[in-house]
Amino acid sequence: MPNANEDNLNALSQVQRRAVSELLRVSPVADDLARRFQEAGFTLALVGGSVRDALLGRLGNDLDFTTDARPEDVLKIVRPWADAVWEVGIAFGTVGCQKKGKAGDVEQDFLIEITTYRSEAYDRTSRKPEVSYGDSIEQDLVRRDFTVNAMAVELPAKEFVDPHGGLEDLSERVLRTPSTPEESFSDDPLRMMRAARFAAQLDFEVAPEVVAAMTAMAERIEIVSAERVRDELNKLLLSAHPRKGLTLLVDTGLAEYVLPELPALRLERDEHHRHKDVYEHSLTVLEQAIALEEDGPDLTLRLAALLHDIGKPKTRRFESDGRVSFHHHEVVGAKMTKKRMLALKYSNELVKDVTRLVELHLRFHGYGTGEWTDSAVRRYVRDAGPLLSRLHKLTRSDCTTRNKRRAAALSRAYDGLEERIARLQEQEELDSIRPDLDGNDIQEVLGVGPGPVIGQAYKFLLELRLENGPMERDAAVAALKEWWAAQG
Repeated sequence: MPNANEDNLNALSQVQRRAVSELLRVSPVADDLARRFQEAGFTLALVGGSVRDALLGRLGNDLDFTTDARPEDVLKIVRPWADAVWEVGIAFGTVGCQKKGKAGDVEQDFLIEITTYRSEAYDRTSRKPEVSYGDSIEQDLVRRDFTVNAMAVELPAKEFVDPHGGLEDLSERVLRTPSTPEESFSDDPLRMMRAARFAAQLDFEVAPEVVAAMTAMAERIEIVSAERVRDELNKLLLSAHPRKGLTLLVDTGLAEYVLPELPALRLERDEHHRHKDVYEHSLTVLEQAIALEEDGPDLTLRLAALLHDIGKPKTRRFESDGRVSFHHHEVVGAKMTKKRMLALKYSNELVKDVTRLVELHLRFHGYGTGEWTDSAVRRYVRDAGPLLSRLHKLTRSDCTTRNKRRAAALSRAYDGLEERIARLQEQEELDSIRPDLDGNDIQEVLGVGPGPVIGQAYKFLLELRLENGPMERDAAVAALKEWWAAQG
């Protein structure tokens, strides 16, 4: 029987074979660039996430390199070679460029970042590092966030550099830091968020000492800008295993500072008043929404699924009959969602969409056994607007009951609603509901010019359209005249 050491060696061997295969795939571009650095008297190495992903067999077209060349020397080397060059990160020692090349037999665009060896000196009360350049690749690697990102392959010789045991940690699927976690997180507290993000992206475990440091130092995340926190949160949410990362944020206390509404869902239980675990329910809804995605990860849907019930803690009431109520939690939750997303500097459009989904997520539960009128169905579609497809997914995901009969009944009811929507859309073009008369028609019928009354008349006709469906022009004109007469 093979022992544990033999299993580890076999795992390492498989990892290395994958890495060789991936490196050979991008070798024409990488080796060509490395030779140019060599001819100029500098070294070049593939580094960080690129090496990690090569070892995992998932290297893409974004390649990260490190070099002893200073940024001005890097620019001299890449400008004649690259198809495009940008200097956005040059203050931090990074030069970016784009190069067309072959990956295997396929012509592709490579996005390349080349960063000078760094030895960063952080002002530990500041949100930004002061960059100072290092003299060796070992000095560069020790400053990196995790051992699995602290490996390099020197080119063109393809010599593997792994001073911190990243390869072994990769094979064991564990996240550790090259220096002590306390030193690493003091240097850049955002690395605590990255630990949760990589756990979610890679399905790795986080080493106990790293979790302990995250828990002890969680408060330091407050010195990091909202934009950087938001970007890490997005990557976590868009990953394959967001529950894993979110649970880590909550368990370590980091969520109290970046998304406090999430741990607040862990409501204290009352032995006399029972209700479902809102925190676990929300994570399950997120996972069920992900399972319904059709065109890849959908940040809008995932945020709405995670946040849809955050209004419950503020609206919980213990009723005299032993029930627990959360009246209007969707309205309160929508306001809380907007406030939190604005604090995290999300775009106004995304804030609007996620907030609207949270506000509408309970609307279907008034549908019951299908007694909605066509008017109610039209209003449901109108209120959802372009978010209707996401609202379908969110509403279906919100069913987490273990009662199979109830779950099946809810599913049938929503199937029925979707079928009714489809029929009405076919008959009435629901996606673009408008009154049967436009603004010019209204002015002509009423004999008035532009002004507030036209908007009032338009709103009346829209309500009539939603209530009754399409009308013949003569009927619409008659209804408008009757309304106008009633206005005096």
